[in-house]
Amino acid sequence: MRKVSLTRKTAETEIAVEVNLDGTGAYENSTGVGFFDHMLDQLARHSMIDLKVTAKGDLHIDDHHTVEDTGITIGKALTEALGDKRGIRRYGHFRLAMDDTQVASALDLSGRPYLVWNVAFPTGKIGTFDTELVREFFQALSTHGGITLHVDLIHGLNSHHIAEAAFKSVARSLREAVETDPRAAGALPSTKGAL
Repeated sequence: MRKVSLTRKTAETEIAVEVNLDGTGAYENSTGVGFFDHMLDQLARHSMIDLKVTAKGDLHIDDHHTVEDTGITIGKALTEALGDKRGIRRYGHFRLAMDDTQVASALDLSGRPYLVWNVAFPTGKIGTFDTELVREFFQALSTHGGITLHVDLIHGLNSHHIAEAAFKSVARSLREAVETDPRAAGALPSTKGAL
């Protein structure tokens, strides 16, 4: 069973995350940050990973700690749910079009975190949400999920579309990477003998 429940509590936030890698994309996300909840819903739906996030953070300061700490906790939950990674595809990539926007992502569940982020937003905010927090989320997810993650904006005009396309593209890449490979059941996808 590739399911995990995980909590993380600091002086700034309290995050509870449940993931099921073999789910249907069901979601129930409540962070207190409306746009971020919408993005987490997209991450779950398009990765086919069931995701439930409850976050209480210092939103009276800003959204930064809540978004970053949610990324940290989801990353840790993914790592724990993947276990020794035997039988997974390991790699995933997806180019996603959304109206004016196209985003490409590629990732490796290598255990070696690295983020390449070639995404620029035309505005600093989407409603009240700081667009720089999109990168902060993926940095935290990559670092604590042990994921080599590349995200490239091919083109885009609308900040909402750019952010949503990034989440959806990464979700589809993640879906491919965590799936079990029927041709390599139980095998570790590495010549090193460890991931």
